[in-house]
Amino acid sequence: MRVEWRPRAERRLDKIHEFISKDSIDAADFVQEAILAAAATLPDHPLVYRQGRVPNTREMVVLPNYMIVYRVKRDRIQIVNVLHARQRYP
Repeated sequence: MRVEWRPRAERRLDKIHEFISKDSIDAADFVQEAILAAAATLPDHPLVYRQGRVPNTREMVVLPNYMIVYRVKRDRIQIVNVLHARQRYP
């Protein structure tokens, strides 16, 4: 099973990195790498994380303040969004 990043999720991850890098590029890199590493583990146990607030999604908390929203498909996992905990969602 492969992990597929939807364009919106990629843009959100870039925006998170850009926002954090205004204060610290090292912190921005750390958060981005943590999110990417967490997403890469999803094929191992895709259903272990909680059901999402949007139908047919699941939510994985990464670090205390970030969440990956994803869908499990037959042959892939689609990352549909990356959010900060303070963002209004859905």
